[in-house]
Amino acid sequence: MAQSKISDFANRLAKNPKGLSLGLKLLIAAGGLGYGLTQSVYTVDGGHRAIIFSRLGGIQNGIYPEGLHFRVPWFHYPIIYDIRSRPRKISSPTGSKDLQMVNISLRVLSRPDALALPQMYRQLGTDYDERVLPSICNEVLKSVVAKFNASQLITQRQQVSLLIRRELTERARDFHMILDDVSITELSFGKEYTAAVEAKQVAQQEAQRAAILVEKAIQEKQQKIVQAEGEAEAAKLLGDAITSNPGYLKLRKIRAAQNISRTIANSQNRVYLGGNTLMINVADKDFDVTSDRILGKKK
Repeated sequence: MAQSKISDFANRLAKNPKGLSLGLKLLIAAGGLGYGLTQSVYTVDGGHRAIIFSRLGGIQNGIYPEGLHFRVPWFHYPIIYDIRSRPRKISSPTGSKDLQMVNISLRVLSRPDALALPQMYRQLGTDYDERVLPSICNEVLKSVVAKFNASQLITQRQQVSLLIRRELTERARDFHMILDDVSITELSFGKEYTAAVEAKQVAQQEAQRAAILVEKAIQEKQQKIVQAEGEAEAAKLLGDAITSNPGYLKLRKIRAAQNISRTIANSQNRVYLGGNTLMINVADKDFDVTSDRILGKKK
């Protein structure tokens, strides 16, 4: 049914040349109108800004936010900028203050200044980060790292990072760029320096171990001296006690006899020894011979 209607309409146009030309004109006008409407509007997505290039006046100073906007077809061309922060990693080998090679890497979050997009486009274009960041990052890294020794780069890493961020932010501001974050992601040294640091650590550990051994030997020596002094003092006191009171020697002999008797009584072996040998002849007259001699000498 639909095909028959189309064929009838085509036959009528074929029979009437004026109708055919009118239909073509209407079709062309509708197509041109539709093309003009589509080319006269453009959309700025979220997180983007637009500037206009005019064939008559060049880059316009206006900055267009997110949303739908109108333009003059063929005369105006929108240039869209992504103003969201974009990460970029930059590595640079450089030298420290003590002439050590340092491999340092930065992670930079950068975005264009939304208020200076026309100037940025005139100077750098849309690939501003490729043109600016590698050069200024290498320059700042070399200038900052050269102020510190290799050991200071490790112990004062936070201070180094803050100094790099401050100087890099100031340099990027000259190119209408904003740096949201600058952080050191990698910091390494050459193989020779790493081996020297490891050897130094080993030497320090060995020196500490030797110091501990020396301290231990000194303590043991002091302990032996104190022990010897104590034994000498104990011997002196024991001699004085025996000299001043012979009964003390009797008491010691009695205690020794008790210990010997207890040991023999608990033993399962048979012992055939004299009482004088075993110091258990407490009732014998010879038991007090030594103490009597000491007492006689005292008198």
